[in-house]
Formats: sequence, structure tokens, C-alpha cells
Amino acid sequence: MAMTVERFNSEEMFGYKQITTFYEDFSIADRFGKKAIVSTYLRAFKSWRNNVQYFTELVMVLNWKVWRWYEENPGYAEVYQELWEKANDYALDTFKGDDLAYFFKTTD
Repeated sequence: MAMTVERFNSEEMFGYKQITTFYEDFSIADRFGKKAIVSTYLRAFKSWRNNVQYFTELVMVLNWKVWRWYEENPGYAEVYQELWEKANDYALDTFKGDDLAYFFKTTD
């Protein structure tokens, strides 16, 4: 049985061309529940927390997933909201100078 992965065209919707597979990664995790979502986040955070471009996109994807699920599955939306808050706080506390400027410009 083939698994279809939800596609999301951020470029069409927001003018932002994705550079990672984070949205697809979380779409796969969605099929396996909250623990899989958190596990996917922890792996991405550990691997990419020092890469401002990838981490910025991770924060954006978490936000998009909140909006994706807020009506259909409030439990998922709540998990994504909590993860978004953690990731956003990390970015604001960690990024400085040009990296912080990039984060603000890209997420605005």
C-alpha cells in the first residue's frame, strides 16, 4: 500500500520557496500520531538548530501545521503550537545580528 504525502505549496501561498522537506516530514509524522510529530521535531531541532535558514523554515512549517490542523484535529494543532512556541523562543533567544534579521524578514 503506497503512502501519499500531503503537499503544500508555500511559494504559491506565501511567496516562500521551501528549501527543506520539513513539511513532508511532518505530514508523514501526522499519519502516526502526536508522538511521531514530537519525535520528528526533536530530530529536526537537534540536526538543524544551528542553521538559520533551515531552522527558520522549521519554525514556519510548525506554524503552517498549526493552521492545517486547528479545525480538523485540535489535538494535533495543540502539539504543533507548543512546538512552534519552543522553536520560536529558541530562535529569538539564540540568533543574533544577521541571523536574527534573516529570521524576522523570512517569518514576517
